[in-house]
Amino acid sequence: MVNMYVDGEWRTDAYESTDEDGEFDRQSTTFRDRVGTDAFPAESDRYHLYISRACPWAHGAAMVRSLMGLEDAISMDIVDPYRDERGWQFTPEKDDCTPDTVTGAAYLGEVYVAADPDYTGRVTVPVLWDTETDTIVNNESIEIMRQLSTAFEGNGVDLYPEGLRAEIDEVVDAIYDPINNGVYRAGFAGTQKAYEQAVADLFDALDHWDEVLADQRYLVGERLTLADLRMFATLVRFDHVYHTHFKCNRQLISQYDNLWPYVRDVYQTPGIAETVNMAHIKEHYYTTHTDINPTGFVAVGPDLDFGADHDRADLPGEPPAPLVRTA
Repeated sequence: MVNMYVDGEWRTDAYESTDEDGEFDRQSTTFRDRVGTDAFPAESDRYHLYISRACPWAHGAAMVRSLMGLEDAISMDIVDPYRDERGWQFTPEKDDCTPDTVTGAAYLGEVYVAADPDYTGRVTVPVLWDTETDTIVNNESIEIMRQLSTAFEGNGVDLYPEGLRAEIDEVVDAIYDPINNGVYRAGFAGTQKAYEQAVADLFDALDHWDEVLADQRYLVGERLTLADLRMFATLVRFDHVYHTHFKCNRQLISQYDNLWPYVRDVYQTPGIAETVNMAHIKEHYYTTHTDINPTGFVAVGPDLDFGADHDRADLPGEPPAPLVRTA
């Protein structure tokens, strides 16, 4: 569901909104400014990131922050994985959750209203907040990932190298609809036809990238980039929630010859594992989408070892250098 602030009160709209053909229709984000401009210069200790450990879109921003060693430069708060009709909430007493350390809000929606008192749109994560002007800079995940990658030097890890940006963007676009959004298209489909089409598109794309990864370590050749972080955020959740909860059950990622070792390879990249909280992921999906899972029971499996050995290091390329945390 999407929580919207309208006429001074919260209203619940269908997160799994569909069009007249029963196909999932993801709505656009609202705040689209950019760090690195005169209005929002790239300064340490100025920006704050709001995320959910459960959300794959927010996960991408958290991974960029971690890989680049920006923890001291960009602060971060983590919302509760459970979301009711009031939206994302701050429950600091819960494991791996925080209070809102910037505005003191009880719900993320209050942060949106603090940025714009007339705001009536969707309340989503991630959110990049500017503590100088007390407003939201951006709430579009891929744009936040690009901005953090290019506006801040961090520890020198370059996830969006200038010479590869066109290719990275092409891969990001190629995987978005069938894979990143494809699992949602399947899970929130309003008709059997829409569901079957989404599943077909999803596994056609997964099969394609499994073949690509047979000969190269990463999606864009020999180096880890934003494209890999986008893919990983979906694949690391796949067997635990999308396969069962969203009925994307033609095949498990752990059954793929190349995608499964690839997931383990990315997971074992220094700075990635600590961004993955499977308990948050499972709680969010199985308890929040009550129209899909009315009981709210959380699936107990599967038991996957993301730390198991893989043979990806035999392929050309290598992960970013070990992290050196910088301010």
